[in-house]
Amino acid sequence: RIADVDYDRENPRTKERALPKGRIRKSYYIIFLILSVLLFIFSCIMLNRLALILSPAALLIVFFYSYTKRFTIFSHFFLGLSLSLAPIGAWVAIREEISIVSIVLGLAVIFWLAGLDIIYSCQDVEFDKSHGLFSFPAKLGIERALRLAAIFHVIMTLFLFSLFFIGNLGLLYLGGIILIAGLLYYEHSIVRPDDLSKVNVAFFNVNGIISIGLMLMTILDIIY
Repeated sequence: RIADVDYDRENPRTKERALPKGRIRKSYYIIFLILSVLLFIFSCIMLNRLALILSPAALLIVFFYSYTKRFTIFSHFFLGLSLSLAPIGAWVAIREEISIVSIVLGLAVIFWLAGLDIIYSCQDVEFDKSHGLFSFPAKLGIERALRLAAIFHVIMTLFLFSLFFIGNLGLLYLGGIILIAGLLYYEHSIVRPDDLSKVNVAFFNVNGIISIGLMLMTILDIIY
C-alpha cells in the first residue's frame, strides 16, 4: 500500500482506501511495517536456523512484488510467489526443511494467486494502460486474460491433485480437490469479459471458501 499510494490516489477503485484518502497517516504505515519486519525476524530466530537464514529472501520477495507492476506483466506471478512463502515457510518453521510436498503446494499457490490476480486486475485495464502499469489484462485484453487465468487454475488443480500421491493423502483430501475444482469453475463462470460486476465475489467470497475448504478437508483426511 505504501509503494502504490500515488497510484491508489488516482485510481477510482482505490482512491477511497484509508491511506490514499488520508484517514491513516503514512508514518503509521511505516511504523507498522518496521515493527512487522522486526517481529518476523524475531519469530524466525525463535523458530530455527533455516527459518532465520531464509528470512531475508522472504522479505526481499514480498517487498519486491510491490514494484513489479511497474515493469513486467508477470507481476501476477510475483504476487503468487510472495504468498507461496506461507506454506513453504510453515513447513520450514515446523520441520526445518524444504520438502517436495511444500514446493508443490507452493507452486499450486503461485498459479492460484496468479490466476486470481489476473481476474482482479481486469477492473483496472484502462487505468493501467493510461499510467504505464503492466498486467496480463492490459496487455492481452480482458477476454484472453480470463482464459489464461482459467488455464492457471487448471494447473493449480493439477498440482494439488499431485499432492494426493506425493503426500500419501486419502479420499477426503481428494474430495476437497473435487470441491475446489467445482468452485473454480463457478468462479470463472460468474466473471465474463462483458460483465465484471462479480469480480469481488469471485476474488473474496469464492476463494475464501476454497482456502478454508481445502484446509478443513486436508485436516480431516490426516486425522481420519
